[in-house]
Amino acid sequence: MTSTHAAAEPSHVPRLSVVVPTYNERERLAEFVETVLATLARTGVPAEIVVVDDNSPDGTGALADELAARHPVTVVHRPGKLGLGSAVVAGFGVARGAILGVMDADMSHPPEYLPRLIEAFDRTGADIVVGSRYVPGGGTKNWPWYRGVMSRFACRLASVVTPVRDAASGFFLIRASVLRGGEVQAPGFKICLELLVRGTYASVAEVPYVFADRAAGTSKMSHREALGYLVQLKDLFLWQRRQPGRPRPAYQMVPAGPLR
Repeated sequence: MTSTHAAAEPSHVPRLSVVVPTYNERERLAEFVETVLATLARTGVPAEIVVVDDNSPDGTGALADELAARHPVTVVHRPGKLGLGSAVVAGFGVARGAILGVMDADMSHPPEYLPRLIEAFDRTGADIVVGSRYVPGGGTKNWPWYRGVMSRFACRLASVVTPVRDAASGFFLIRASVLRGGEVQAPGFKICLELLVRGTYASVAEVPYVFADRAAGTSKMSHREALGYLVQLKDLFLWQRRQPGRPRPAYQMVPAGPLR
């Protein structure tokens, strides 16, 4: 059974809702929430955070409820690990912002890059803005070499269905209206890829950022998820082949700029 703990400020009308799937993220969740909200407050963006917790045994869900008592945070409690993609979709279901974002709670998606993504969103008018490790100015740090190789290979495979260089990104913004027009499903590990292929939207922009490997918590990646990615990619390729008249969204790469 899924339950929801509402935010402390129900009258707060956010422009941006940041959806954060969690499993055993207690160690850094408070830091993440406070840093994201402070960063967005400095740039004048009304925001909320939606934590979707899959019954973490380390007490992440209880901590999220405590944070919701004093911050614009909504918590969705799920009975167990039901998949990262479905966690994001569950968060989208309760989010109130016109722009929906997705980030990890372990600080591997540095909050200081959020203003850059929002600026690109406003400047380009794109419907989806993807934080990218694999465009000029992007990169990774403190990541085992084999994870980097697998990630780049996965993204190269995805080039058959999307021009986005980092289609496996877990750090992106999307207009809420895009979700109402597509056939988005959530079986796979990479919800960004799902949205890029099945979503109905006019344009996508890719913005560089530097991914920092987690310092705490539990990685959501597993061999099962990796295999699921290949199945997901095959299904998306076949689905796309059955849409011969579907227009291809415009794509643009946003150059790196100074962090605010």
